[in-house]
Amino acid sequence: MEDSIGKQIEGVGTELIKFVQEKNRRYGNSGLDPFRVFSKLSPREGFNLRMDDKISRIKNSDVLRKNDVVDLMGYLMLVCINEGWIKFDDLLD
Repeated sequence: MEDSIGKQIEGVGTELIKFVQEKNRRYGNSGLDPFRVFSKLSPREGFNLRMDDKISRIKNSDVLRKNDVVDLMGYLMLVCINEGWIKFDDLLD
């Protein structure tokens, strides 16, 4: 991997971490510990619903929006945390 690509991957990862941490702070960890006033969905089902909504929005839009892509990546990160998937070395061939 070229050094500049590696730095870009690291930069995107760092920014995604900051983004998810800030959204989690603002929404009070509602993804992993939902308030459950109206919805009784589990965290995993809640993430599935949110990701379906984001994918639908991406599919039905003429423009790929950064917000939709980053939100989707954030939800996937939270799914990994919810499932206890915090290490990925076992996935490398």
